[in-house]
Amino acid sequence: MSKVVAEGQPNNQFNLWATCQDYYELTKPKVVLLLLLTALVGMCLASDSWISWQILAAGLIGIGFLSSAAAVVNHVVDRKIDGKMGRTSNRPVAKGKVTPQKALFFAAVLTIVGYMILELWVNRLTAVLTFAGLLGYAVVYTMYLKRATPQNIVIGGLAGAIPPLLGWTAVTGEIHPHALLLVLIVFIWTPPHFWALAIHREKDYARAQVPMLPVTHGIEFTKTSILLYTVLLCVVCLLPYLVGMSGLIYLIGSTLLNAGFLYYAWKLKYTSTEQTAMQTFKFSIIHLMILFVVLLVDHYMWF
Repeated sequence: MSKVVAEGQPNNQFNLWATCQDYYELTKPKVVLLLLLTALVGMCLASDSWISWQILAAGLIGIGFLSSAAAVVNHVVDRKIDGKMGRTSNRPVAKGKVTPQKALFFAAVLTIVGYMILELWVNRLTAVLTFAGLLGYAVVYTMYLKRATPQNIVIGGLAGAIPPLLGWTAVTGEIHPHALLLVLIVFIWTPPHFWALAIHREKDYARAQVPMLPVTHGIEFTKTSILLYTVLLCVVCLLPYLVGMSGLIYLIGSTLLNAGFLYYAWKLKYTSTEQTAMQTFKFSIIHLMILFVVLLVDHYMWF
């Protein structure tokens, strides 16, 4: 009997580890980490001194939990679409490794715990705005806009652009124009970022009947839209320097990053290969990450 238990124990441990991995994947950890980076920068730019570790920890955990909950709901709502697409067919809910009911319960726990952390240890404004962001992504974008219009990612992108504002309100308890400027940067960045991926996966979206821009308006139109949005992004990224929010370090860093993004957008439009769309998508992630790190470095070098 003890031999049977001993032999079965590694199996049980493996199953538990696999289940934890499935639930972890539901939260879209890479996406959430990028959101938390922008929230962290929002926190730091909101203050001329170091942030208290209580606000820092509670703010990031609460925002992270609610962002993760939105991601889990997205997995549940999009499970049929995900099953038809090569990029997402192995997701836990689409693959049947986690049931929709269990996933929604997990999302509810994340939502309640995350909201209470923000309400009790940060402030109500941040809690309410973060919950509104969850509803914007999980309900407005995922349940309606994604299936209704090729402008889905433009309108729905506001939910993904809100974390810098959440970081700012976590520290100050108020909405400031500089925080909204950070939101604007992420908002304008989102369409060229996502449309590059949509071009690469155009056949998948067409098969799943999702009205992404390359499916409804064609790949060439989407390439032009990416180029124009990238030009607009270059202009918007100048604003933090022009309004005195940041200094020379940010101006130099953002100019170099925007030049790189513009290069990929131009190449995608006029001299693209099969890999250019994915290269543009990958660079866009690097662009946003380093842009916000440069904002952070500039702030602490000059404050």
